[in-house]
Amino acid sequence: MAIDRLLSPLSMGDLDLKNRVVMAPMTRSRASQADDCVSEIHEQYYSQRANAGLIITEGTHPTFDGKGYNRTPGICNEQHVAAWSRVTRAVHEAGGQIACQLMHCGRVGHPDNKAVGTRLLGPSAIAARAEIFTEGGMKAMPTPEPMSLDDIDQAIADYGRAAERCLSAGFDAVELHCASGYLPGQFLASGSNHRGDEYGGSLSNRLRFIERVLDALDTAIGIGRVGLRISPGNPYNDHVDANPEVTYAGLLQLAELKGVAWVHAIRMASTGIDSLALTRAHYSGALIGSDSYTAEEAETSIGNGLVDAVSFGRLYIANPDLVERFKRGGPFNEMDKRTIYGGEGAAGYCDYPMLSGDA
Repeated sequence: MAIDRLLSPLSMGDLDLKNRVVMAPMTRSRASQADDCVSEIHEQYYSQRANAGLIITEGTHPTFDGKGYNRTPGICNEQHVAAWSRVTRAVHEAGGQIACQLMHCGRVGHPDNKAVGTRLLGPSAIAARAEIFTEGGMKAMPTPEPMSLDDIDQAIADYGRAAERCLSAGFDAVELHCASGYLPGQFLASGSNHRGDEYGGSLSNRLRFIERVLDALDTAIGIGRVGLRISPGNPYNDHVDANPEVTYAGLLQLAELKGVAWVHAIRMASTGIDSLALTRAHYSGALIGSDSYTAEEAETSIGNGLVDAVSFGRLYIANPDLVERFKRGGPFNEMDKRTIYGGEGAAGYCDYPMLSGDA
């Protein structure tokens, strides 16, 4: 089957993509736990995959308080800027474009994963009813500190400063992670937001945090370089809302009003919500579909107008030269599930073979 549409160019906001293949954001837990910096293996990993029209990085915390998981990278200081600059330079030299996914985990985390002196914060003092991996094994997530108005102002400013650092580091864009129960979603969802002030209660109030973050990102780098990741109805990390379809319709209407460059929607049949149709109904910009597509399904979905681009995750882990493999119809390497998370060096990260030779 020809995949001409999947391989065709696409304009998204201020970005012009060479094709509609997107590398999905995937936590791989290989940053330094000591300083949250990326390293040489990240340069190799991402530059190998520069055949994508756009790479979206693993979730990257905009502030040290926003770190939730072990060995995830940050964009919190100049040391991080210098480290990520080497990654973006390598991607650009290989002909690619790269966006940084900004992921403030909020209440999702554990003190064992965070630096001494940092805080576990949430809209309300409601713990996520879930466990998280630590070096000491799986542990229950503690109850977060409820954020004061000053804390909220600080978090919004931190997002803006992180976006400025992304620009300094050479990123082409940023993606605001509003899926999977992280801080923006915690403000959005009625199950985690029991506030009685202007950030809680009504949908318009629960949207206020995200609205102000989008404004901060716009001021920092321009809204034409800002995307939004969503997964309506996804209960991951105890992300529960009384009426997710209405709630996310409101978020998508906000994205339309603000003019974000793209919406990156995860499709999950188990939620009972058609996230792609919901997005199309309320947002007119570029739509990236996500979750377990084949090249053929991506081609058909683009042709039918269901999506404008498609992100690939597991296929990109095992196939750094994925676009070339799509062109040839395969073959495709099998992903080693044992090396998805953590580990030292290249094994299972940037040592998967390419069609043209070793990675």
